[in-house]
Amino acid sequence: MLNSKDFTKRLEKILNFYGLTASALAEEIDFNRSTISHLVSGRNKPSLEFVMKLLQKFPEITMDWLVFGKGSFPSDGASKSVEKIQKPDPIPTLKKPQNLISEAVHEPEKLPESKSGSQQIDRIVIFYADGTFKAYEN
Repeated sequence: MLNSKDFTKRLEKILNFYGLTASALAEEIDFNRSTISHLVSGRNKPSLEFVMKLLQKFPEITMDWLVFGKGSFPSDGASKSVEKIQKPDPIPTLKKPQNLISEAVHEPEKLPESKSGSQQIDRIVIFYADGTFKAYEN
């Protein structure tokens, strides 16, 4: 029978060996991130689908070691020069934009003229983000 605590330790060893986070592992094996997070925390037991995807992606892992803790990791038959998965380059930080707003010329916006000079504004209503409003009547 599978011991969840021991499986969690083995999963953490895999993550450390390949230099992966739980979300990076999820992307590598095309699996749900929350499921892997639950496995790492010990909340859930692994499904057969998870175990099979992990074994297919990482041939250095043996079924006996992953499920029962028998054998060693990486497996003795695996090459010692296992390439670690490359982490994506960090997103470069952008330079702060110069204060271009102060340089802009703000001209008042001209209101369109009504076609008939007899139209008058009856009421203006301003709606606020908190759901309140204020009405101005002529």
